[in-house]
Amino acid sequence: MAKVTGIGGFFFRARDPKALAAWYETHLGIDDIAKTVWRQQEGPTVFTPFAENTDYFGRAGQQWLINFRVDDLDAMMADLKAAGIAVETRAEWDSEAGRFCRIHDPEGNPVELWEPSADNPG
Repeated sequence: MAKVTGIGGFFFRARDPKALAAWYETHLGIDDIAKTVWRQQEGPTVFTPFAENTDYFGRAGQQWLINFRVDDLDAMMADLKAAGIAVETRAEWDSEAGRFCRIHDPEGNPVELWEPSADNPG
């Protein structure tokens, strides 16, 4: 059987696509498609549907939550806070899988950041 080998793209609507692409490039290091294709490191990817009534994503109408792997969550959180971006952490989010935090992009979309644990890199 043929199978999917990875995520080829993540597409979503935005009020101001150019400004939002610039925000992701500036604060998360994700290349703007207008300049080049973003190449990420190989690593674990979790693809998991949640119950439709989950409150994990934030607001009730939110249909998706993107999660990005990071190599140094503490440094990333410090950089984001220095840029005036609110960073949320909760002890219950952290597990044997690693540590997590949550931010929101300028259009209110939740973005989860994950530093896999050294014992469980995926």
